[in-house]
Amino acid sequence: MKYRVKHLTTYRYADEFSSCHSQVHLVPRETDRQTVESFDLLVDPAPEVFDRHEDSFGNQVESFSIHVPTDVLKIEAVSVVEIKHEKIRQQVMSRGWEDVREVLASTAPPLEALPLLFKSPHVALSPAAAEYAAPSFVSGRSVQEAGTDLMRRIYADFKFDSKATDVGTSVDEVLQRRRGVCQDFAHLMIACVRSMGLAARYVSGYLLTEPVPGKPRLIGADASHAWCAVWCPDAGWVEYDPTNELSPCDKHITLAWGRDFGDVSPVRGVVLGGGGHKVVVAVDVDRIK
Repeated sequence: MKYRVKHLTTYRYADEFSSCHSQVHLVPRETDRQTVESFDLLVDPAPEVFDRHEDSFGNQVESFSIHVPTDVLKIEAVSVVEIKHEKIRQQVMSRGWEDVREVLASTAPPLEALPLLFKSPHVALSPAAAEYAAPSFVSGRSVQEAGTDLMRRIYADFKFDSKATDVGTSVDEVLQRRRGVCQDFAHLMIACVRSMGLAARYVSGYLLTEPVPGKPRLIGADASHAWCAVWCPDAGWVEYDPTNELSPCDKHITLAWGRDFGDVSPVRGVVLGGGGHKVVVAVDVDRIK
């Protein structure tokens, strides 16, 4: 499958700002199932300073500065990616989750998993998360079985509600309200997995759905999306989409991954002046082959 993704973010300010400094995670990752054929970042007004670097998780990060007075800022990322026509390789993670916890608790845990074992700014390891996770992590169950069961429970127990939460909503609040968006459900699953002593990471990207007659459209279609991945020695990182109760497939386009949303926020920055502002995000995913 080949896709063209357009991600347009428009900021409209009450007054002109004098300068801004922004950082974006909008370059899709190269993975064993995903190839990036092209990427363009279009910024209006045009930046005076521009830089690209790689962060500690291997994501491509683009930074720019604008020093032209304006009250409108537009950031458009246009990508063409090709994805293998198959589900992400779900190798059998036959090792029991308790054995994997011992590996990760050793004096020399795998470096790729180490920073994803602990709490992070948007993922607290609370007693409530551990209590919710416990029924999925029964003794002797494999990591894959536990992860799949946890994903199914989150899908069944929580309702998608775009007005129920915001970027500052905690995992415990999501647990209490039993509703949220894909970002919340990814954070919840990560908190549950980490609370059991395992490693989990947050994955940002896009999801395209084309429902067949009589079937519901998947939540998150043609929009920014988020899911998570769990680590196991047998298979590396295996991904789960708790918002839609499925293993990410050839309709999931990966942008970046990290500890939580804060590591891979699509657009963040600092503006001098401008007053209040409104932001509109539009995502268009087209299958071109």
